[in-house]
Amino acid sequence: MVTYRTKVLTLAGTDFREIHVKAKLVYKELLRRTKRKPYVRSAYFNKEKVFIDYFWQHLYQKNWQDQVRRLKFYSCALDLIKNCKTDPYTVQNPNKPGDTLHRFIGETKNGEKFTVQITEKKKNHQKYFISVFPQ
Repeated sequence: MVTYRTKVLTLAGTDFREIHVKAKLVYKELLRRTKRKPYVRSAYFNKEKVFIDYFWQHLYQKNWQDQVRRLKFYSCALDLIKNCKTDPYTVQNPNKPGDTLHRFIGETKNGEKFTVQITEKKKNHQKYFISVFPQ
């Protein structure tokens, strides 16, 4: 599978609070651009919107160590969504038959590999950024 090499470094820090503050600043920058749901336009999906607010709901269901591990790759994941044109690994969601999962594999500027997961509703073709995690 072809990986996308991002132009962004992972968020620096070891403590949950410092990484969470940096990730929230990136999120608030995107939140400020719209009055409704925050989104990023994706190069792979022909500049369609990928909504990013569900990521935080999914993240807070994890334990704090896993949250730190995932938050480090937040800015890299947004860069991948914006600029990646390589084909993802696509499967039907086993938990929800009305959804399709797209998994993009990326590599940070440091050389660390990570996976970005986007779900697409088959009914209305809306896309949601769900998760990012290292490989």
